[in-house]
Amino acid sequence: MRIPSTNERTLAMALFDTVIVFVLPSIVGAAGIFLGVALVVDTTIEFAEALLAAAVGALAWAAVSFYFPDLPLLGAVLALVVWIAIIALRYPCGWPVASGIGFVAWLAASLLLFWLGTLRIVSFAAVGVPVF
Repeated sequence: MRIPSTNERTLAMALFDTVIVFVLPSIVGAAGIFLGVALVVDTTIEFAEALLAAAVGALAWAAVSFYFPDLPLLGAVLALVVWIAIIALRYPCGWPVASGIGFVAWLAASLLLFWLGTLRIVSFAAVGVPVF
């Protein structure tokens, strides 16, 4: 049996870290959206649908942050408005309900990340849910 070299082990560990850093926060973000829809709209959705909404929301948040980097507060507010608009378009609800879904998603993701952070599993960041 061949023992992997240090470079191979380092590459494998970096790949593993990259997958964990993306997958776990994505699941946390999707869980927040899933709970937000379940609690605010009182309907059930597939978790894959929440994962897709989290991914689209994360891409939109990144795009707004990329195009408006010099507007620290206004850029974050604009990104939040775009994220809520995506929720409003993704699920048949108006702006107030989408804001409620967003708030519950943010709260659920923040609490879950806090709990996972105290266990030293993840850092305080989620993909698809704005965490300030």
